[in-house]
Amino acid sequence: MSHRDAHSLVHLHAGCLQLALRGLLRRVTWGGLAFREDCTWSPRLLAIAGLLWAWSDEPTLTDRFQAVRKIVLYLFPQTDLAGSYQAFTKMLRRWTPLLIPRLQSALRQQMQQELAGCWHVLEWVMFGVDGSRAELPRTRSHEQAYSAIRKARRRAGRGRRKAAAHHKKSNSPQLWLTTMWHVGTGLSWDWRIGPADSSERQHLLEMLPSLPPGALIAADAGFVGYEYVQAILGSGRQLLLRIGSNVRLLKKLGYARESSQTVYLWPDEAARRRQSPLVLRLVVAHNGKHPVFLLTSLPTLQLGDRQVIALYARRWGIEVFYRHLKQTFQRRKLRSTRAEHARLELEWSLAGLWAMSLYALLQMQGQGLSPQRLSVAQTLRAFRRILRDYRHPIEAGCSLRQRLRVALIDAYPRRCKTSRDYPRKKQERPPGPPHIILASTSQKQLARSIHSETLKNG
Repeated sequence: MSHRDAHSLVHLHAGCLQLALRGLLRRVTWGGLAFREDCTWSPRLLAIAGLLWAWSDEPTLTDRFQAVRKIVLYLFPQTDLAGSYQAFTKMLRRWTPLLIPRLQSALRQQMQQELAGCWHVLEWVMFGVDGSRAELPRTRSHEQAYSAIRKARRRAGRGRRKAAAHHKKSNSPQLWLTTMWHVGTGLSWDWRIGPADSSERQHLLEMLPSLPPGALIAADAGFVGYEYVQAILGSGRQLLLRIGSNVRLLKKLGYARESSQTVYLWPDEAARRRQSPLVLRLVVAHNGKHPVFLLTSLPTLQLGDRQVIALYARRWGIEVFYRHLKQTFQRRKLRSTRAEHARLELEWSLAGLWAMSLYALLQMQGQGLSPQRLSVAQTLRAFRRILRDYRHPIEAGCSLRQRLRVALIDAYPRRCKTSRDYPRKKQERPPGPPHIILASTSQKQLARSIHSETLKNG
């Protein structure tokens, strides 16, 4: 861009947009990404278009691209981008697996360095993990790729018609999204996407290497399992897990130094394989309606009972994050009609929401406000207003930065909304208490034998 062009953007909303994109992408390394010589796109321009495509509020994906293309050409007039939506999606399919990890790495660096005051929660780098589903249009492409039942099942007999109706309902295509969410800043950290029947616990294992050493992971009862807990602890991370009646715990096994809260996760299969029991701590809280059973790998000296309860309460923020993604950002049901495009739409939506929220938090710095005060709805409106008026002069006090500094949730106290008759409100029973049994003599002997072998080999 020439000096005259850059100067002409200073007093336009396009200048605010260019400044935001430059700040968000300044840590991204583009080395090693080589497009063809005759390609009109560059890695940086494609990433910019992907973010703008996610932020746009045009009704269709094609309209979003056409609006974004005009903005990119205005910001970078020396480029000559292809005007075809098909060409754009073809480039995204090819390069998104390489662009998204680099963008994630750059955003993580900014979180850790520029939001250092929010990095720790009670001296812990804490992450919440949870899964959710995104609905898809019922197209043949989606059903073949993402439905829980991908192959037709033939049933004969009296229940054939009923079985066919059940099969059609269960065959609704959905994407499963598992998100690793940073508690201190309220921002994403990593995610995995798969079909409707994907394993969120397997997704968690895939995301473990991206976490800082010694991080504390908070999860709900869906992440229980000896192999998964063992993998988390073996990676050098710590665990805070809610459990229910589907878990069997042992007491007084004698494998480690014990207190009244010491329990062991040691299923029979792990014992037969002579795998070591996992030494954990059970904390029982009460939320006013029923008891809540929490397992943690941290001893009392490192984390007291009240701190355990307070930290797990912060995990609720990931549920709010999914509400922002689905309701505020309108990604409850994706618009793509092809399976490969749906994954792209969700990938760039997650990156766009992350980048947008991070930039807003950076503008809030210095006001002494908690990241929990950030209003995602107002932040989204501010970015979309800039996208619509990118060629208009900036009104007094209405630049993007100024709008984001006041994009805050109102400070008035909220009332309990549980009495509302919300049509999609889940009516799930709370998890029951875990099964806690005293270790048998044979279990104690086997534990001592394994402990001796561990000391001998260690």
